[in-house]
Amino acid sequence: MCIRARPVFLSYRGFEVSVFCPNDAQAVREVVAWAASGQAALEIVGGGSKRGVGRPVQTEHTLDLSALAGVIDYAPAELVLTAHAATPLNEIVALLAEHRQMLAFEPPALPGATLGGTMACNAAGSRRLTAGAARDHFLGYKGVNGRGEIYKAGGQVVKNVTGYDLCKLQAGAFGTLSVLTEISVKVLPMPETACTLLLHGLDDVAAVAAMAEALNSPHEVGAAAHLPDEGVTALRLEGPAPSVAFRAMHLDVLLPGEKSRHDGEASQAFWQRIARLAPFAALETHAIWRVSTAPSAGPIVAAACGMPHFFDWGGGLIWLAADCALADGGAARIRAALAPHGGHATLMRAPASLRASVPVFQPLAPPLAGLSRRVKESFDPLRILNPGRMQEGI
Repeated sequence: MCIRARPVFLSYRGFEVSVFCPNDAQAVREVVAWAASGQAALEIVGGGSKRGVGRPVQTEHTLDLSALAGVIDYAPAELVLTAHAATPLNEIVALLAEHRQMLAFEPPALPGATLGGTMACNAAGSRRLTAGAARDHFLGYKGVNGRGEIYKAGGQVVKNVTGYDLCKLQAGAFGTLSVLTEISVKVLPMPETACTLLLHGLDDVAAVAAMAEALNSPHEVGAAAHLPDEGVTALRLEGPAPSVAFRAMHLDVLLPGEKSRHDGEASQAFWQRIARLAPFAALETHAIWRVSTAPSAGPIVAAACGMPHFFDWGGGLIWLAADCALADGGAARIRAALAPHGGHATLMRAPASLRASVPVFQPLAPPLAGLSRRVKESFDPLRILNPGRMQEGI
């Protein structure tokens, strides 16, 4: 078989690896078809920012999509943007900002982050609480499945009926189902202004109660987080300036206690710190876990874990820093604390040796595991796309 994307051979950890660098969808198809013909596994890489999330992919072949970059179509009036999968996320954010628009799910713009990696990992930030996850803004895509077939799903309009919603399958599949080559997303207008109301001196229980009261009020709180080590509970308000001022005034009355406030750029900088996990900046050698559970259970789970932590999503998302000296990186302790309350724990940052030895994602119940295997079989029957990244065989 003739492959236009000839591999480059590199030395990696003492082994010779081949890196394929296709520059269009057809070349991607050729590489995947070649891999399928010999059952050779491929690690799918765009900008590399998510490479450390999930179990290490054991393969000597890398499919580097970095050449598939650039915005294909952007219609501000239609609130739709289409771009190649490896388009840098910061370029998309900057382009949207020129038109006072944004990706409403607020994906973390980490160094090297791409649109494809963001959607494949279903990555969303603090605004997910009210705007939804990345999958909720995923309109359509073109990709190559594990058989080496080019196909498309969804479209470029918000109201689109094309049968099964395959976008939601790809979002969160971490590249184990298809190689995404082109993506369409819904964008939204940027708020006119924003402010962040800071409550000081609350413990975890009181902070989660205050966040719940604010979120259940009529004052449209768009994001809520609690940083125990800084003694700060944050509530973000966005919209027209008179509306933000009115709602902030009423929240000030609703929630007694010591307060301060960030406006404009200071408010934006605060939430960017949350996205970068800045509260854990001094814990670079720790394993970082993302735990999702009911907000009311958040303080109980965090206390049972006994680790440095902070809350986002009104208490429903707990970030934990576990000492890597623990044999399992804290996996057993965290999942035991979570078990009575429901939810899931994902290991987001750890050495490759730890990610290879513990379940990185929440173990699935047998019926769900069986369903996941059947979905994988439908898209990638030979298990050549990011094999084992999520769990063994998937």
